Amino acid sequence: MPDLLESTAHPDPIEQFRLWWDESLALGEERRQCISLATIDDAGAPVSRIVLLKQFDARGFVFFTNYGSRKARELDRDPRAALSIHWYEQLHQVRIEGRAERTSREESEAYFATRPRGSQIGAWASEQSKVIPSRELLERQVAEIEAKFAGSEVPCPKFWGGYRVVPQRIEFWQGQENRLHDRLRYTRVGQAWWIDRLAP
Repeated sequence: MPDLLESTAHPDPIEQFRLWWDESLALGEERRQCISLATIDDAGAPVSRIVLLKQFDARGFVFFTNYGSRKARELDRDPRAALSIHWYEQLHQVRIEGRAERTSREESEAYFATRPRGSQIGAWASEQSKVIPSRELLERQVAEIEAKFAGSEVPCPKFWGGYRVVPQRIEFWQGQENRLHDRLRYTRVGQAWWIDRLAP
């Protein structure tokens, strides 16, 4: 693997992430959008799950969910969040730490409109993270929503939308032989980024 060096890494971590993202796309990495999201629960314990990274730019990293879900409730109470993503074929890993904020209603609606109709129906039918008595109830709710929106577009629910994790620190990990991995950490200082090398 090529070395990840301070002299050759992009000075902007978002652009460095984009380089690796595009590389994973070119290599056909099937799960390149799968990213681990860690939040903090009511007792102060860490909680993690996999979400799909749908957008990223200079403002941060975006995923979408039901605003009544456990992760949404945790982020609304304590916006501190961490993301990690691993591309196995490239031996690349990225860790992101920052604060989550809701995307604008316009952003959420624009993305919702691109989803498959079945996923749109599912967003309406499922009260994510709630206890339900059976699979049959969920299927009945899906049928009811399908009937409700038959012959029309499915609007974005008010209880559904995005979160953007605004990064404070981003670490890039490049796997190397003998476990002498490259680790570059970017830390936001005002509007600029400071780069450190970490020992593997």
